[in-house]
Amino acid sequence: MKLKKFVLIMFCAIALFSCDKQNENIVNVADEDSQDMYVMSSIGDAIYLNPILASDSASSSVNAYIYNGLLKYDKNLNLICDLAESYNVSENGLEIKFKLKKNILWHDGQKFTVKDVKFTFDKLTDTNTRTPFSSDYLMVKEFKIIDDYSFSVTYEQPFAPILESWCIGIIPEHIYKNEDINTSQYNRNPVGTGPYKFKKWVTDQKIVLEANPDYYEGTPKIKACLFRVIPDQSVQFLELRTETIDELSLTPDQWNAYDTFFKSYTKYRYPAFSFTFLGFNLEKEPYSDIKFRQAINFAIDKKDIITGVLSGMAKSAQGIFPPQSWAYKEIEPYEYNPQKALELLNSIGFDKSSNGTLLYKGRNFEMTIITNQGNKTRELTAQIIQEQLKKIGLQVNIRILEWSTFLNQYVNKKNFDALILGWNTAIDPDQFSLWHSSQCQPGQYNFMSYKNKDVDKLLIKARTTFNKEKRKEYYYKIQDIMREDPPCIFLYYPENLVCVHKRFQNVELAPAGIGWNFYEWFVNDRDIKYKNAKILVQ
Repeated sequence: MKLKKFVLIMFCAIALFSCDKQNENIVNVADEDSQDMYVMSSIGDAIYLNPILASDSASSSVNAYIYNGLLKYDKNLNLICDLAESYNVSENGLEIKFKLKKNILWHDGQKFTVKDVKFTFDKLTDTNTRTPFSSDYLMVKEFKIIDDYSFSVTYEQPFAPILESWCIGIIPEHIYKNEDINTSQYNRNPVGTGPYKFKKWVTDQKIVLEANPDYYEGTPKIKACLFRVIPDQSVQFLELRTETIDELSLTPDQWNAYDTFFKSYTKYRYPAFSFTFLGFNLEKEPYSDIKFRQAINFAIDKKDIITGVLSGMAKSAQGIFPPQSWAYKEIEPYEYNPQKALELLNSIGFDKSSNGTLLYKGRNFEMTIITNQGNKTRELTAQIIQEQLKKIGLQVNIRILEWSTFLNQYVNKKNFDALILGWNTAIDPDQFSLWHSSQCQPGQYNFMSYKNKDVDKLLIKARTTFNKEKRKEYYYKIQDIMREDPPCIFLYYPENLVCVHKRFQNVELAPAGIGWNFYEWFVNDRDIKYKNAKILVQ
């Protein structure tokens, strides 16, 4: 599906609550000509079915089926038109003129026009909107409507991700115009233009979508999608044995055990534009001290995580860009050196107590690492870090939290010492919203509160020049600075390990991964599992 600017990764997880109850709760989702259903799942429920508010993977994965942007990435990661019919960038790069397709309908039958784009833009730049995406659109000097299906945007200065920013999903003016965008009922009952229409949402259980017969690229051949909320990776693997789900993001140990048990699924392995990290609340001591973060870097042996937890199916991370990014720089990694770590901690006020644990400024010190429930990989990573830090005397606790509680009560409110999370990054390397000091407000992405004046300047320089080599130079400098002033502990660059049921045809692995052509997937008549639009849900 469409790629997002940034997404907090929790990873997909699928599970079966009770096989003997699978005939309960039958729901009609489409008409009698329904040609099968695609069943997916995640370990947490969506938060907003509104693309300008959603920053988590559970919400974004559903929104990708419901909404369209003006542009999108194709299979080879080239930007192409989506709701736009055409676009033209001025010679100086400061203006884009868009023409919109005229045959687009919202799911309620209303026509899509330029007013919807203008409304979306206005909400993205409204200071009252709790969106993490505003920084891209505040670069716009003027939004000018030309007619019902064309407009132009003019920028104050060059903006490198100028086209990628218009991949964001467009929301309908007629639905939201009299609503508070942050609390609107339509954030749970969305109306989009995408290949699938919203049908039903049962909190912490399921979200059901049905094929949009008016989709501009044709009615999807798979007539329904079911997203199930199953908060445990350890159970999800059992689901494959009964073939009651159709897609699963596998853990490395599941990937290795897969062929022994399951023959009805095809596996796909490809690099992920993401990194997993141990982050800190930099508004609290001692986490705000550079030397503390450097010490933790020296105290963690990433090889133990990559070999012991990830079975070698990841690469040690040293910075904000994965190796396949053109902005990636090979920088010197921190060596595993517990003695060096202890020396740094001693220099900022840590001393050993009589029982060998470290005191901070004469007081007992405990650090709590939080992460999301159901992700065994992160839980095991936290345990390895806990044991490694124990060797130098740091007392570490681990707390596993349900996904929505984790985000709403801890991450968004900065109510944490340390956390383990992942970021899905964009194709364009601009990461202003992740690391710039202006992006630390509630609902924004820089929830760790990283602030470095030199990084701020370089982030702005990199996004305000079109020269790729100059941008690369700026991003290289950022990575060098972050080695000495680490915003977090970069742990590893994971791989996407996905399996899809073999009854689905036309699945193609491309540079964009799988799912880029989902609306063209189909099932042969003899293999249809869910007939007559009867869909089993838990």
